[in-house]
Amino acid sequence: MEPGTTWYDILGVLPGASAEKIKREYDAKRSLLRPELISGAPSNVLAAIRRAEGILDAAWRVLGDPVSRERYDRAAGLRPSGGGLARSENVASDAGFRWSDFGVAGPGEELLGAVLVGLLAPAPGPPRRIAVPDVRGLFYQVCLRVTGPLNLQVTAVRLTEHPMPVDGLVVDQSPRSPAKVRRARGLTVQVWHPPARSR
Repeated sequence: MEPGTTWYDILGVLPGASAEKIKREYDAKRSLLRPELISGAPSNVLAAIRRAEGILDAAWRVLGDPVSRERYDRAAGLRPSGGGLARSENVASDAGFRWSDFGVAGPGEELLGAVLVGLLAPAPGPPRRIAVPDVRGLFYQVCLRVTGPLNLQVTAVRLTEHPMPVDGLVVDQSPRSPAKVRRARGLTVQVWHPPARSR
């Protein structure tokens, strides 16, 4: 998974979603990859479908089990660990702190001034070139969530002539990961949808 993307993003749900909602979204996405919908698809689409199945199943393994989900939420910082809003005992703003706690002999030391100047200096801007994320095997809406914070302009090329009106699957991309591009540059993705059923 790309940095900043959660298993919740993969399924298109919020972290507070109920177990039923998570199951419904997993089933809905998985149903778009059923054999009868993909029969006759080209090999590059089949490869993307296999990848999508693996990604969806991994999300379900983590979020479908309450214990695994709670452990994941804590590790990802989505759920607080510990006793709520209780205050830590070792806080520098407590009345009893000592300057020696910070490696400074006393108030007014030059070192303290240098540290404060360093902390208050403007942060450097975002990097000019960013690594292109690998979005192959993700559904198109998830692709947009992954690329949005990177300020990549996504252009979709639809591969299915008469698609079902459902979220498509990213089959390929240009440029491919791990290429680096300038921010606000374009990323072209090829998107496959199951074909609409003829009546």
